[in-house]
Amino acid sequence: MDRQETGSNRWVVLVTLTIVYVINFLDRQLLGFLAKPIKDSLQISDGQLGLIGGFYFACFYCFIAIPIGWLADRTNRVTILSLACAIWSGATAACGMATTYPQLVAARMVVGFGEAGGVPPSYAIITDTFPPGKRGLAFGIYNFGPPAGAALGIAFGGWIAIAYGWREAFITIGVIGLVAAVLVRIILRDPPRGGLDAKPANAPANEKAPFWATTKMFFTNPVLLLAALGSGATQFVTYGLGNFTVLFLMESKGMQLSDVAVWYALTVLAGMGGSMIVSGWVLDKLTRRSRTGYATAPALSLAVALPFYIAFVWAPGWPLALALLTIVMLFNYVYLSASVALVQDEVAPNQRVLSGALLLLVMNFIGLGLGPTYVGAASDWLKAHDYQNTLQLALYSIAPFYLIAILLFLSLSRVLRRETRPVTEAIA
Repeated sequence: MDRQETGSNRWVVLVTLTIVYVINFLDRQLLGFLAKPIKDSLQISDGQLGLIGGFYFACFYCFIAIPIGWLADRTNRVTILSLACAIWSGATAACGMATTYPQLVAARMVVGFGEAGGVPPSYAIITDTFPPGKRGLAFGIYNFGPPAGAALGIAFGGWIAIAYGWREAFITIGVIGLVAAVLVRIILRDPPRGGLDAKPANAPANEKAPFWATTKMFFTNPVLLLAALGSGATQFVTYGLGNFTVLFLMESKGMQLSDVAVWYALTVLAGMGGSMIVSGWVLDKLTRRSRTGYATAPALSLAVALPFYIAFVWAPGWPLALALLTIVMLFNYVYLSASVALVQDEVAPNQRVLSGALLLLVMNFIGLGLGPTYVGAASDWLKAHDYQNTLQLALYSIAPFYLIAILLFLSLSRVLRRETRPVTEAIA
């Protein structure tokens, strides 16, 4: 793919990658959507659910992404993506065959292993397919994958679970992912590294970036580190909430699985989906002259989301709770497109996959690894000490992480303000 490639081909690439991300997130979130029937079937606690959806999964997802990112920077990124999709999809089907908690843990770990190779190569492929000035919107559309995957998982997975059982939902969606893995290898081609960068890259695009030097660069660059830490603090809330939202709505707000399959699916699609699309467009506008928008937009959006989050946890019934949650989601996910676009813009073309993997390592280990684990453990601890509404209290207790994330993004804004380099205008 070269600089003269038509816009229509760019959109084929983006749509294909987004569909794979939909499947990626759908597979990842099935555990949370079907938490209630899984919990009842396997007789497990909130703490065990938190571990399997958080720490156990993240151990593979976060750390395997690093060697995969290093490998993808040196080889064909499309091949890596296709193989990863096949691995996580096969493991998702295996989750449906688990009859004990240890079997489910093992299958989820393999899902994490596969999904580690999904997002970082896609970040780099998008960056080398869309020119500067158009990447914010492209990442916004790509990041529509999680809400679309979540909504489909709730609606489609919920429908299968109601009609046949939670095991069949995992198996069906796993088979769909295996088909997608084959199609990715047929449809996509790996674009040249740095082919659309307007200015000379920090290093030749075809030079192999050293692993340790790139890693050191990432963790000593205040822009990259603050973006990762701010995103991690945000994800502590989003994953801590997300892995328990359906269980919370069913146990505390009176929803049935049939209600969840319709109304919660629409909430995710409107709230999270709207946030991804709108935030990408807004970021492209805000960062035309200054990159501070990559930090100020997440800080402001999280400040708006915080009071609505507290109101959602408090709400006495599920209709009001879903209305408030829609607003929370609209503002909760601005950080994602901002941090991804900033990191990809900050590093050399031959460092993009590994840098994207390092971003995911930090923000997902904090958010995905510790968020659900903490919420589940807090709920179990409160229950053991005879508290009522323990999951509700656990969700209240993660609200301070909003403030931590806001402070980190404001610190990032100050660092970016000291820089004079503007975002390059779009290339026709």
